[in-house]
Amino acid sequence: MASVKSFFIVSLLIAVSSILNPASAHLSSDFYKKICPKALPEIKKVVQRAIRNETRIGASLLRLHFHDCFVNGCDGSVLLDDTANFTGEKTSLANNNSARGFNVIDDIKSAVNRVCKGNVVSCADIVAVAARDSVAILGGLDYPVLLGRRDARTASRDAANNNLPAPFFNFSQLLSNFQAHGLNLKDLVALSGSHTLGFAKCATFRNRINNDTNIDPKFAASLRAGVCPASGGDNNLQPLDATSGRFDSVYYQALLKKKGLLHSDQELFKGNRSQSDRLVQRYSRNRLAFDIDFAHSIIKMGNIKPLTGNNGEIRLNCRKIN
Repeated sequence: MASVKSFFIVSLLIAVSSILNPASAHLSSDFYKKICPKALPEIKKVVQRAIRNETRIGASLLRLHFHDCFVNGCDGSVLLDDTANFTGEKTSLANNNSARGFNVIDDIKSAVNRVCKGNVVSCADIVAVAARDSVAILGGLDYPVLLGRRDARTASRDAANNNLPAPFFNFSQLLSNFQAHGLNLKDLVALSGSHTLGFAKCATFRNRINNDTNIDPKFAASLRAGVCPASGGDNNLQPLDATSGRFDSVYYQALLKKKGLLHSDQELFKGNRSQSDRLVQRYSRNRLAFDIDFAHSIIKMGNIKPLTGNNGEIRLNCRKIN
């Protein structure tokens, strides 16, 4: 009953978002209903298979959606390989040897083109739907996705370096980054909950476990003695929360105990009764509130500067322009 109730709540939020955000008026949840009704079920089938093979890939696909939308809008630019004309986003600081799931997107594109009998589904939409399906398959809300994006014909490593939030950001830097993309404090706290899935490399949290004071001492010591020594092991992986293969609210419960893995995670809860603190506390004890707010915020994020109409293109191969 709760999932049905939350679905209708999120559907209402989509309608409100369309009124408040003109960009979303160009997108719709039934965009492929007539031109290829098999598209979305086919995407889900490929994502399910990929997650069965490796649970971690769900977090990677969700992350691709974030890293796409935060750099010049949700336009599939993160998928482009470098060319003679531009250096793309894959080798940016946040993506190099970190962003994953490109092969799954390739598999989805091939499968969708086959069932649609043509090139009608954009790579940008595939990224958005694969992120939603990953969330739903791993236990989150199966929220409606607004569709109709088209694909960019270029990408920029500099734009990626300048626009993606870093794991060492403090709260004001995080909030400014999100606000620059039209997102607010609630969006920041809710969307940070995506760290309920996946892993982080030792290099991204070494400074936190050695120098931060807002961290549980035993938690820090265990990481220093294990996966993340003072030197070496930069690529060693640590789960972002205790249930890294399950979309739940354990991430927020960890923040209350000063066990956020990344510096940027723990910045959301400092115990100072701020609005951010109150949201973390709310989500830690009210799973449905988190699910609904996350869904609303990721739908909102998916509305960031989409290419629609005659802008951009629908790529035949997600890695290169037509």
